[in-house]
Amino acid sequence: MKTREILTAVPVAFHPDGALDLAGSREILRFVAQSGNEGALVLGTTGEFPSLSFEERSALVEASIEELSPHMRVIVHVGSASTYQALQCVAQAKAAGATEIAVLTPYYLKATDAALLEYFTAVSNAADGLDMYIYVFRAVSGNFVSADLMATLAQLPNVVGAKISDETLEQVAAYRAVVPAEFLLYTGSDRDLGRAEAYGAQGVISGVSSVFPKPFRALAAAHAGQDAAEISAAQTAVDAVVDAIAGNMGRMKAAYKILGINGGTTRMAIEAPTTAVLAQIEDAAALYR
Repeated sequence: MKTREILTAVPVAFHPDGALDLAGSREILRFVAQSGNEGALVLGTTGEFPSLSFEERSALVEASIEELSPHMRVIVHVGSASTYQALQCVAQAKAAGATEIAVLTPYYLKATDAALLEYFTAVSNAADGLDMYIYVFRAVSGNFVSADLMATLAQLPNVVGAKISDETLEQVAAYRAVVPAEFLLYTGSDRDLGRAEAYGAQGVISGVSSVFPKPFRALAAAHAGQDAAEISAAQTAVDAVVDAIAGNMGRMKAAYKILGINGGTTRMAIEAPTTAVLAQIEDAAALYR
């Protein structure tokens, strides 16, 4: 099983008035397609999915598969606040030709383990023919998947892995201890690409790599070559771009502008980068573009 995979969490471009910028979104997708990364997660948190209409999602899913699938795996996020909405998004992904989906826990209202199991079971049943990943991000969703629940979810049909955001690597290891050996685990912690394998993860799903993929590729290569000096230098580079972008979509859009890419702006309530942050991003771009 391959380790230290890098899957890019892809942003979506918006016009200054908040309208979807599909041309800009395609420009981002084409940039990601040339990154050399193993895959991409689209319409996830980095894609500001709660702000998208169903019709916008359809256009973006189709564009994502068209632009990315010749170059890498494409995982379409379909998680929603309700089972009803999630099932609609599964059907939409299937119709567009998706082969992999990620499913965030329901969000906003607190859900019991029994309710979460019912939700994921319904989506798993609808995902026939698709590989499905459980998406854990309790910091934004308000709901958590315990190790015991993950062990149960791993037995559902079509469920092949999980994406774990804003949790420690120890939590990743706790999941690894209860799921089958072939079950895929990805951390959402960009800077942990080098360390994740020791805790049972196959790699990272990284929003920062959407703008600065080269340091991540270099770190993966350095670990493959087992050269301590190269690993240290590559980790320093990854840390620098992670510090500059900080998982913030507003900073990603600023970085795209510096890189000459039409990344548009954000739609959700995300503060624009300060002058000091812009200087930090410019420094990162000069070194790691």
